[in-house]
Amino acid sequence: MDKSFLSPSDTAAVLSELASCYPDAKPALHFDSPFQLLVAVILSAQCTDVKVNAVTPALFAAYPDAAALSAASPEEIEPYIHTCGLYRNKAKSLVATAQRLMSEYGGEVPADHAALTTLPGVGRKTANVVMACAFGADAIAVDTHVFRVTNRLGLAHADDVLKTEMQLMEHIPKDQWSRAHHWLIYHGRQVCHARHPDCENCRLAPWCQYHAENH
Repeated sequence: MDKSFLSPSDTAAVLSELASCYPDAKPALHFDSPFQLLVAVILSAQCTDVKVNAVTPALFAAYPDAAALSAASPEEIEPYIHTCGLYRNKAKSLVATAQRLMSEYGGEVPADHAALTTLPGVGRKTANVVMACAFGADAIAVDTHVFRVTNRLGLAHADDVLKTEMQLMEHIPKDQWSRAHHWLIYHGRQVCHARHPDCENCRLAPWCQYHAENH
């Protein structure tokens, strides 16, 4: 039997509660420019934000912009990012992306979702993060936390991140997409853990379908 989605009123209540729980929610990655954010998000694939933030200060000091990074070889980048996992592929993607930025966009990160997804190492989620966090656009990036929390709540019922994103865009008001993304990440990290969600102390429990089915 198909599961039902939260009603519009319950969705509004959940979003209001999330806003109350995490009023200071913000990106976990450290960056000072759209270029630095793009690099950090590429590095964050299958890697924690904590590890990324540990390596980016030295990386950005050595390669502060697309011009500097485009002139490097992947082998020169690897020592800076080897703790981030998949570092060889990521180094290739970073250099190739910097070279594309120089050749096609004057060294600047394009504020365009379609253009971003053509860059090496940049998928839909990365583009959404950059659009939302660097350029203030309305976008929902579905990472593992957002996927888990929204499917447990009933904001989404999907078996992959793209379907989840499409459903969230339908059920969450557009002007809350970017903020909801951060609220949901915080909730996934602090309360709605993958293996042992803290349902007893979860303020979203009154609306949560997972809670209703398991308690």
